[in-house]
Amino acid sequence: MKKNLIIYLTVIGLIGLFSSCENDETRVVMSASPVAPTIQTMPDLTLTRPTGNNVLTFVGTPVDPGFQASVNYYLEACAAGNNFANVISIVSGIQDTALKITVSDLNGILLKYFPADAVSTVDFRIRSVLVADVGTGVKPLMSNSATKTAEVTLYGLPRLNLINSGIDQKIESALGDGKYVGLVKLDKTKAFKLKDPDTNIEYGAKNATELVAGGATGLVSPDNGWYNLSADTKALTYKMDAYMIGLIGSATPNGWNTPDQKMDYDAATGTWKITITLIDGMIKFRLNDGWSWNLGGTPDKLVVDASDIPITAGNYTIVLTITNPKSVKGEVGGYCKITKN
Repeated sequence: MKKNLIIYLTVIGLIGLFSSCENDETRVVMSASPVAPTIQTMPDLTLTRPTGNNVLTFVGTPVDPGFQASVNYYLEACAAGNNFANVISIVSGIQDTALKITVSDLNGILLKYFPADAVSTVDFRIRSVLVADVGTGVKPLMSNSATKTAEVTLYGLPRLNLINSGIDQKIESALGDGKYVGLVKLDKTKAFKLKDPDTNIEYGAKNATELVAGGATGLVSPDNGWYNLSADTKALTYKMDAYMIGLIGSATPNGWNTPDQKMDYDAATGTWKITITLIDGMIKFRLNDGWSWNLGGTPDKLVVDASDIPITAGNYTIVLTITNPKSVKGEVGGYCKITKN
């Protein structure tokens, strides 16, 4: 009798345990009417060079799906009436609907799509990408705020043109303070000079770090590829830092070995692109053939040091948008679009 009682109680306990587990798995329920994020307030978007270091804050309200989740927010823009067919990525944040960007950074992004020294009508929205806590079984959910339209005035940037670099390109001064910077594609066989089109002064290289006005010697890059070129025409200095984004992984021609499959930068859209044939396997994006900064995870949410991205065999065009080049481990750094050709 005692033995039967023990067995009976054990069975009751197990049933209770299984019921508890089942309840845990199904306790997350999507709301029948999830609440999308909204743009609550927007700053004055009359941008001026003297206020270039000022921080602009776009304040939103959070998405509410009816359960606890991790959410990434993206501030996006497009020409008014475009319905975001051509999305301009502004800035992103984790669990934060107060999205911040400096005047100079916003001006630089929007100058790729709208004219300087003119008023443009621009649509803005906040896009949320929601990922439920592990074990809930709920798939990532994207939601967009209602569109808010604003009049935006941009300012033109002083620039230095690269002369004899092989292609038409420039670096710009966001604050008009004599300090210029930009991503440029360089060929180590082509020495180039920097020309100020407003003054017609050409700057050459005095040595590996110093400029000289009217100098006869051109600047020479260490190697071929993309560089973050900075120049200071007041201090007469310059610097070239390699900035080459590549694709690596078991799906790529070199596998996990260097060199990476280099992507090409499109200055007009601020994106990195590559068309490549891949095999079944994994891919990641990384900077300068090293692991100090790399992106993985999912195409709509690329995170620094996140997991590899699975892909099937085929020929693809991949477009990468880096929303936060200064992101660190665990932070969102961008997103990508992977299209099979």
